[in-house]
Amino acid sequence: MATLSLKRKLAILSDAAKYDASCASSGSEKRNSVGGKGIGSTEGHGICHAYAPDGRCISLLKILLTNFCVYDCAYCINRVSSNTPRARFTVQEVVDLTLGFYRRNYIEGLFLSSGIIRSADYTMEEMVRVARTLREVHDFRGYIHLKVIPEASPRLVEQAALYADRVSINIELPRDESLAALAPEKDVVGIKKAMGAVRLGVDAGREKGRKAKPPPFAPAGQSTQMIVGADGASDGAILARADSLYGAYRLRRVYYSAFSPIPDSAARLPLARPPLIREHRLYQADWLMRFYGFERTEIIGETEDLDLAIDPKLAWALRNRGDFPVDVNTAERERLLRVPGLGVKAVGRILDVRRFKRLELADVKRLTRGVEKLKPFLVCADWSPGALTDRADLRERVEPQQLELF
Repeated sequence: MATLSLKRKLAILSDAAKYDASCASSGSEKRNSVGGKGIGSTEGHGICHAYAPDGRCISLLKILLTNFCVYDCAYCINRVSSNTPRARFTVQEVVDLTLGFYRRNYIEGLFLSSGIIRSADYTMEEMVRVARTLREVHDFRGYIHLKVIPEASPRLVEQAALYADRVSINIELPRDESLAALAPEKDVVGIKKAMGAVRLGVDAGREKGRKAKPPPFAPAGQSTQMIVGADGASDGAILARADSLYGAYRLRRVYYSAFSPIPDSAARLPLARPPLIREHRLYQADWLMRFYGFERTEIIGETEDLDLAIDPKLAWALRNRGDFPVDVNTAERERLLRVPGLGVKAVGRILDVRRFKRLELADVKRLTRGVEKLKPFLVCADWSPGALTDRADLRERVEPQQLELF
């Protein structure tokens, strides 16, 4: 086999890592190297956070240790039966790349995943060696995110969480039967068992009243990813799985990644990727559950799909017009958060300002991104929507003409 240059390896293994969306570095423990000999920080001048418009973090060195793999997951470009260029880093090469890119201020940390080589334990041990070398040999204090292999031994999963800021264990697909059909080497029971072990470790580190503070254990928590559109799962089924994962394992975040057709794929996979707007709507619905107080069942039924033309909060409001209009000067925070067009920050500003004055429509306009979407759902000191809330053509009046975040 021809020896690949480091540059060629980086090209192959960074491209192979692009399918994993769960690489945001939010929520990490604060580490810094001010006044010390350590390298890297997760705060201050050492780190510059940069995010793509869809929320993906773009300031990490995001690579695979290798894209060789003994598994044959039908949806994966790196499956054993795939005809794709292969490469493999050594542990030291990953360490050197991370330190080199960080010193040049290109990155804030490392996101490391891998195909499975030899065995799950062997591969996980190599990934842990990368993190341990960075932390203990080079005193690296930047962000590290390790993708845990759920089939690895509990000891290795624990070590990964001790050296990394965040770990992630991909659930892969929203339905157990889909995982069994498309990824026969993976076991949903094993995946959940590994998630449970990480949750127990995180919870133990946060127990109050302990005399000795335990070492940091995945201080930024754990996340997971689901592929959207590789099977026939509805949006409701996807969000139901996400909701159960949040509750059972206290995940920081579930990522939704639109299926991307791959060369020489199995006939049971779709020929085209789902529209990216579907991924976007799932993220919006996810935020409603996590930050806006919505139950999943309020947003969508388990067999239903989200409306791609409008955001899920607006869709809920149009179905529940009896809950509107909401008085911006008297309504509690929970009710204001349900108004289409009002985000968490805007509601916070409204609550602050109305302590000193009664808000008029012009005040709301200054505190938000606009009022046209809000007008059918709000009452202000100088505004009432009257019959506007119940108009048959309300959807047409408020439907956005282009993609927007709420």
